[in-house]
This record gives sequence, C-alpha cells and structure tokens, in this order.
Amino acid sequence: MRPADRARTDRTPRSGVVETSSAWHDVPRERIQQFADRALEQVPELAQDILAEIRREYPGLVLLPDESGEPKALVAIRHALELFVEQMTTGSDRPRALPELFRDFGRGEVSQGRSLDSLQGIYRLGVRLSWRRMAEVGQQVDIPPSAMYELAESAFEYLDVMVAQSVRGYAEAVARRAGERLRLQRLLVDLLLTEHRTDPTALLADRAAGLGWQLPGKVAVAVLLRPAQEAVAPAVGDEMLLDMEGAQPRLVVPDPDAPGRAELLDRAVTGWSGAIGPSVPLAEAVTSLRWAEAAVGMIEQGLLPRGRLLHCGEHVEALVLLPAGELIDDLARRRLAQLDEAGGPAHAHRLAETLLAWLETRGGAPEVAARLGVHPQTVRYRLRQLRELWGDDLDDPDRRFELELALRARRLRGDLAPPPD
Repeated sequence: MRPADRARTDRTPRSGVVETSSAWHDVPRERIQQFADRALEQVPELAQDILAEIRREYPGLVLLPDESGEPKALVAIRHALELFVEQMTTGSDRPRALPELFRDFGRGEVSQGRSLDSLQGIYRLGVRLSWRRMAEVGQQVDIPPSAMYELAESAFEYLDVMVAQSVRGYAEAVARRAGERLRLQRLLVDLLLTEHRTDPTALLADRAAGLGWQLPGKVAVAVLLRPAQEAVAPAVGDEMLLDMEGAQPRLVVPDPDAPGRAELLDRAVTGWSGAIGPSVPLAEAVTSLRWAEAAVGMIEQGLLPRGRLLHCGEHVEALVLLPAGELIDDLARRRLAQLDEAGGPAHAHRLAETLLAWLETRGGAPEVAARLGVHPQTVRYRLRQLRELWGDDLDDPDRRFELELALRARRLRGDLAPPPD
C-alpha cells in the first residue's frame, strides 16, 4: 500500500467505519515533492553503493551486462528506486515494467542453477541500504517521523512485490525447463525404443548429451499401467527416462543390475502396475520393451497379477507358453487326448494333476503323494492308469517334455492347481 493510500476519512452514519488518518497523507504536497526531488538526485549514487555492497556480500555473483555494457543489476536497482519514488509521490499505480523486470531476475536464477535464497537476500540488502538514505533525506526536508514510518512500511511492501514477481519468474522458468527436459526425454526414449538397422549409439550419444544423460552399457524397459488417469508420475529421478505420454507410460532404467537399483525402482513405482523387461545392451532396448509389453498384456487379461511392477525374468514360463496359445492347444489335443478316456472330467482332472506332479518330480508314489497332498496308495493307482493310457510314451524324453508343456500351460491358465510353495 502506498503512504498516500492511507487516506483519512471520518465516521459516517451510513458506514459506521472510522479509518485512521495517514501521517504521510498529512505531509504538505510541496514538502513531499521536495523529498522526491532530493531522493531522485541520490538514485544514481545510491544504486552504485548498493551494487558495491552486493558485490562485497556476494562475491561469487555473476553480473550480466545489458546491450550497452552496463550491469543489468545496476539498471534494475536504479529503475526500482525511481519507480518507488514515483509511486510514493504521484499516487500512480505500480508500473508494469517492475513485475517484468524482477520476473527476469527470477528466471535468471534458474539459468544460473541457483535457488531464490540469494536473490531475496540481495533484495533485502538493497531495501535496507535504500531506507537509510531515504531516512537521511527525510530529515533534511523535515518529514515527520510518523510519516517516515509509513514510508518504511511501503518500502517493505515494495520488497514483497519484487520478491513475489521474482518467485513467479523463477517458477515459470522451472516449468519451462521441466517441459523442455520432458520433450528431450521423450525424443530420447523414442529413439531408444525404435528398431535400428545400424548401430544407433552415436545418435543416442548426441541426443543424450543434450539431456545430460550418460549412456549406460545396459538398460531394461518397463511398461506401466496407470492406477488412475490423474495419477502422479512415479518419482524415478533424472537417471531414469520416463515417458508419461500415451496410455501406457514407458520407463528406461539404466544399469538395471546395479546394486540397489531394483529396490529403488520398486519404491518409486509403488502403487503402479506394470512389467519390466530383461536387461539388454543399450542398442537392443526395443527387445526389453517387447517382453514388458507382452507381460503387461497378460496382466490386463488377468493371466499375471496386477498391483506391482513384475520382472519378466520371474515369469518366463508364462511369457513363453501363454502367447503360444494356439500351438499349445494343438499340442494338448494331440498329447492329452487320452484323458478323454479316463472316466469323466473330475477323474481326468485328477489324473492330469498327478501326471504333471510325476513329470516335475520324477519321483515315486511317496514324493508325488506329498506334492498332491493325497495318500501314496492313491497315487500308485493313478500312476498305473497313466501307464495304461500313455504306455511307452512316458519313457520317451520328447513325449514327456511335450506332456509337461501342455500341462504347465493348463496350470498357468488356472485349469490345474498351482504347485506347492
């Protein structure tokens, strides 16, 4: 609020409100003008003094020149002082040039890789030094202390405006930089996950350099399923490449076998479902993507569990057998046809479970019985039936392998009981 805004009004019957009078408002206009003239005379020297003190307090500060070669900071200090005096004496609104000027300083802090802490400290230093000089001028032209107190309040409100606009500029620059990083990240992810006829390493290195991403020797690619459309992106950090575009976000994980990397990734994607493909050389990232996409497809079909990030290496059996559904079905029709002669669906189901347990354990009746949770004598009876149905095929390694493939596929689909833990 300007000192002149603290206008005096009397109590009125309609409003019932009393506003206290403004000491600054009570100062004669000619004395305020005298104060302003002297203050403006001091501005060039005061700006130089403030800049010198800033340089002393912040020796590492980079001061960029404007088109004329003059430090931009000096121009800004001088301009801010002039605008403050103008606002104080003329009652005009805050000039539009002030917000844009200090938004630029906020943007500059981002480009220099600094926080706003030092900038706010500089502003406070400038206001403190300015106020000392303004107080001296006030004494010279007999401005009452009460009016100078109001002027001090206005100076610190002016500081708040400068800081607020710098914060806004800083936020705009951070958002713009983040948006540019996301754009470059998507371009790099697209390049990584595209088939290449020749080695793409050189092209990848050039694009990664623009992002500040060091090319790893190996990568693994994850495909994610959004828990909700508005879900916040996983906090994976800059070393991982996250592309949130599309229905299924993609994540490139460098050096996935590095110590602690798997645990870090699992924590970052907590609450998300998805799958991560195997670790592959950088140029073969698309291969890891294919496995991850296949696993995610099975998650969506209910063939693999949802609710966490699955590692394809832990679900090789499902990934190999289930996509070959037609081939496995044909194999089952040819190799498991004997179950149709087993005396009903329920008994055929029990025989299938017994056969798979025997194929996996290659043990005798006690081992198979322990796996199935039944009496050994029951297993002996079933094994005799299996021998009658398949005969010498049970002694042929190739036939046993085909039988196990067909039965494992049935178990993966939920048609047979899962193996014991």
